[in-house]
Amino acid sequence: MLIAQSQSMLFEAPLPLQSGAAIRGYSLSYETYGTLNADKSNAVLICHALNASHHVAGVYTDQPKNLGWWDNMIGPGKSLDTDQFFVIGVNNLGSCFGSTGPMHVNPDTGRVYGADFPVVTVEDWVNAQARLLDVLGIEQLAAVMGGSLGGMQALSWTLQYPQRVKHAVVVASAPNLNAENIAFNEVARRAIVTDPDFNDGHFYAQGVVPKRGLRIARMIGHITYLSDDVMNEKFGRELREAVTHNATGYKYSTQDVEFQIESYLRYQGDKFSEYFDANTYLLITRALDYFDPARAFGGDLSQAFARASCKFLLVSFSTDWRFSPARSREMVKALLDNHRDVSYAEIDAPHGHDAFLLDDARYMNVVRSYFANMAKSLHEGGAA
Repeated sequence: MLIAQSQSMLFEAPLPLQSGAAIRGYSLSYETYGTLNADKSNAVLICHALNASHHVAGVYTDQPKNLGWWDNMIGPGKSLDTDQFFVIGVNNLGSCFGSTGPMHVNPDTGRVYGADFPVVTVEDWVNAQARLLDVLGIEQLAAVMGGSLGGMQALSWTLQYPQRVKHAVVVASAPNLNAENIAFNEVARRAIVTDPDFNDGHFYAQGVVPKRGLRIARMIGHITYLSDDVMNEKFGRELREAVTHNATGYKYSTQDVEFQIESYLRYQGDKFSEYFDANTYLLITRALDYFDPARAFGGDLSQAFARASCKFLLVSFSTDWRFSPARSREMVKALLDNHRDVSYAEIDAPHGHDAFLLDDARYMNVVRSYFANMAKSLHEGGAA
């Protein structure tokens, strides 16, 4: 089993943000796996999605059950082989898993940021990641990889720092959110900010947590991560065994938990509210909303992608209705319009958006083959 070790790096210099604000004296938490080769050409950056972190693979010696969120993908002999590549996982600014976020102290005021933490965007995260790579002495990445929101960051890397990326692996992602996705995010945010314990985002000082809002936000999000087929297969219309029913089979209650799917969603919401930060949820979902590299080009994605120069692998899943295959095909077309080297795999999988985190042999083999060819080129000293 791969042993992980969390690290932290402090940056005193201000980081200019897309909003016009800046943040200084911030820390980024990160982990590395594998060995950086002599010419530093085998580095792969992993960008995380909404509720993930820098703990991408392996376990900690003192937390043997705390498995990295993409451990099925990354490690010795796995699809992204850490015997061949030096893999870096970075926790984004504004998160609640180590990097500076709303629960940390603002060095300019001496008070906890809370709701005053500056709004951050995907582009800001990429700029912060680039600063970390500078300190690590990595001028060019063999690849940048991410799923969902992480895929958006991978895309942004190819546009913000085209000469620093040789390959981009973009999984279950999109070039922007459609109106339906923005709507889901907004409902989740309203659930949080209308929780009486939210206190305008300064709930830390009150010693409370807006758990009710976080529970609802997670329940809404979780519904969008699963496909209809999976939900029906796992839960269907099954009633909870612990509930006492009359002869009709129902208790006829508007508030009790009657169905298995209700019980499951409440469990997911309860668990989420114990570890995730409410202000972080607002920040990250808004970063999702704002991402739209084609906006500066009148909505023309082909023009936006003209800046990219690396090779691409895009993967989508047939039942992912939150980031549908059609969105990946948009990106493939825009890249082909610019005569870029693009590989695309559309996996017929039943799991919905969550498929990018799960073991599907076809998916894992596509990624394995892509990185194996990359490793072969590195060993041969050619252009990977």
